[in-house]
Amino acid sequence: MNAQTRMEDMVSAREKLVVIGNGMAGCRAVEEILERDGDRYDITIFGAEPRVNYNRIMLSPVLAGEKTFDEIVINSAEWYAENDIELVSGDPVSHIDRAAKTVLSQSGRVEPYDKLLIATGSDPFIIPIPGNDLAGVITFRDLDDVDKMLAAAEKGGDAVVIGGGLLGLEAAHGLSLRGMKVTVVHLMPTLMERQLDEAAGYLLRQELEKRGQTILTGANTKVIHGIEGHVAGIELEDGTRVKADIVVMAAGIKPSTGLAKSAGLECERGIVVDDHMVTSDPDILAVGECVQHRGACYGLVAPLWEMCRSLADHLTDAPTGYAGSVTSTKLKVSGIDLFSAGDFSGGDDCEDIVMRDAARGVYKRVVLKENRLIGAVLYGDTADGNWYFDLLKKEEDVSDIREGLIFGQAFASGGALADPNAAVAALSDDAEICGCNGVSKSKVVQCINDGAHSLDAVRSQCKASASCGSCTGLVESLLSLTLGGEVESGPASMCKCTSFTHDDVRRLIVEKQLKEMPQVMQELHWTTPDGCSSCRPALNYYLLCAWPGEYEDDQKSRFVNERLHANIQKDGTYSVVPRMWGGVTSPKELRAIADVVEKYDARMVKVTGGQRLDIFGIRKEDLPAVWADLNAAGMVSGHAYGKSLRTVKTCVGSEWCRFGTQDSTGLGIKIEQMTWGSWMPHKFKIAVSGCPRNCAEATIKDFGVVCVDSGYELHVGGNGGIKVRATDLLCKVETEEEAMEHCAAFIQLYREDAHYLERTAPWLERKGLDWIKAQMFDDPERVGRLARRFRYSQQFMQDDPWARRAAGERADLHRHLATVRPMETEYA
Repeated sequence: MNAQTRMEDMVSAREKLVVIGNGMAGCRAVEEILERDGDRYDITIFGAEPRVNYNRIMLSPVLAGEKTFDEIVINSAEWYAENDIELVSGDPVSHIDRAAKTVLSQSGRVEPYDKLLIATGSDPFIIPIPGNDLAGVITFRDLDDVDKMLAAAEKGGDAVVIGGGLLGLEAAHGLSLRGMKVTVVHLMPTLMERQLDEAAGYLLRQELEKRGQTILTGANTKVIHGIEGHVAGIELEDGTRVKADIVVMAAGIKPSTGLAKSAGLECERGIVVDDHMVTSDPDILAVGECVQHRGACYGLVAPLWEMCRSLADHLTDAPTGYAGSVTSTKLKVSGIDLFSAGDFSGGDDCEDIVMRDAARGVYKRVVLKENRLIGAVLYGDTADGNWYFDLLKKEEDVSDIREGLIFGQAFASGGALADPNAAVAALSDDAEICGCNGVSKSKVVQCINDGAHSLDAVRSQCKASASCGSCTGLVESLLSLTLGGEVESGPASMCKCTSFTHDDVRRLIVEKQLKEMPQVMQELHWTTPDGCSSCRPALNYYLLCAWPGEYEDDQKSRFVNERLHANIQKDGTYSVVPRMWGGVTSPKELRAIADVVEKYDARMVKVTGGQRLDIFGIRKEDLPAVWADLNAAGMVSGHAYGKSLRTVKTCVGSEWCRFGTQDSTGLGIKIEQMTWGSWMPHKFKIAVSGCPRNCAEATIKDFGVVCVDSGYELHVGGNGGIKVRATDLLCKVETEEEAMEHCAAFIQLYREDAHYLERTAPWLERKGLDWIKAQMFDDPERVGRLARRFRYSQQFMQDDPWARRAAGERADLHRHLATVRPMETEYA
């Protein structure tokens, strides 16, 4: 018997397991079975959607633009193939023949089974009111719904979300980020009334209204109005009308039981199952939102994982049984920290402990019954959520820590757990670390012990911290506790205040529409209250770059030279460099410089390598007057102190030089007038040489133009500093206009992608010239789009700081100067 025949016999000998439902519960159950006995079953999965299994609880970040579909895929096509699983996607099962033990799909496919698993999930509840079938009335259950909302959001306009529960608020947040004007209509007087008490619901409502959403509570939708078959608005029971271009139904879900009922299985609210997830037919099991266990139906993800473990134990002959779940909830809305668990309804036999901190927007409430925690609501500070949830699930007596309970784990333990790592170490082995993927502490530790020695490795192997990321700190603590100093580092974090990299922070500022520094620190879980000297200047730049005209430059987050618009010298005086366009000056400018030197007793005037005049020895109290005098001669700041455009160096070019091929001086002046004032990740230098003899040294600049007979060679990534680097040729163009367009586009690409304090030379070496060319040239419209973004930002950047200061815009300048230490190098 050959190997192929033996393999076929082994496959034929395996029991046939058919799974109806390619969602989170069905695939997780299969994963659990494979983990216990990978050769036991020949598995076929039927899915209604034409795609692989993905994380439905991450649909909200996809809608909000924070994640792509590829980033929320749980099981790729390779996973099905590697585990010899046949996926039948886009072909839902329409009939179960229990007598013949077969299923029939919509396309007519008949599949036999030995064991059948129903994981059909839930259906959205459609409010039975007139107009609920109009075009533009959308539910929020799958990726197709998200695509419909994204298509509607592209047109802008008004959105109404019916339902102020978890799903509704996440939909409202995503649509709001996409630019729609959003109204949330909720039947009950409190948002998320199943998870929040009145006080927390009030705080949540306040925060959402601050973000521009309209919240209508105690509002019953009477009818949905339409025009020519498309939704146009809603009308409430009290007669209030709200305009709507789309209406999102997020008023609840109900177990999807239609298929099970038609097969004659026992169903009540959901498909009735026992503790092993077995239905009224011993060969048919069910799991997930479609089931009813001990009278309860669950619409949250954590109980699904517990069901799947019990189901897998049963199907691999090691039954344990499922006893039901205690649930907790976190809201996945940008910048809002909210946690809820257990029963917070209270009563005569219960005790409430409440803490309010109005200044910080923090509200905490725990509910005790017979000295045991039965419920918790946390708003604004959810760091102890896992600890409260662990106490609640284990029904531990909290008498000994009653007095400190509301202040969290560290305080309740008498300060013994002030170290966050110690607090994590004190969690029980079965404490939930990652709610999105149902990963316990013991599973994370096992994953680490099995070789996952970095955060990325843990994410890829057991999925902890791979979804919403809120448990990243817990996973990092477990890595530190388990491995000590042997934790492998991934990409370097931005600074000690955060675990995010520069790239992460830049991306999330745009994706999450973060437009203020405190908002960034809150949303991205900064571990320090106000940041540090490394992250504040970087965040200030990233926000300036992302939101020109919206974000207000934070002077406190700039280095001393940038705040004073002059270079501090080692004797405590300053040097001042006025801008000379393309290195060209005039008698008027020279007289003004000479007058300043004499008037303020400057000790030196030096011609710089960038063809400017640097005035040394200016006292800090004289700086505003020096600026005023130079401004009067028409001169502006040369930004010689800034992470910005410094100079555009030129040679005389074809107008004077017999070797010159083009007007390099004229082009240099035009480029400088286009680019001056632009803030960059680091200092930026440009040069234009009139011929290949390269007298302006264009090939060691960040952006260099070498004029040739046929036009212009554009060079990038040069550096004449400690580590000399010659430029790489980016491209050749024929006209001055093209040279300027490509210059603007390259600068904007650098501004949008480079890390703060990263010159173009190391940036180019890190990203690669091919990547930069691809970003600029793969799409023929890309150069124009980048250049337009640069010119748009320049509307807000070409504002001479010398003129503002000299005109007395900031009356406190002298007081500010007096407080600056002479050798200060950090932000104030």
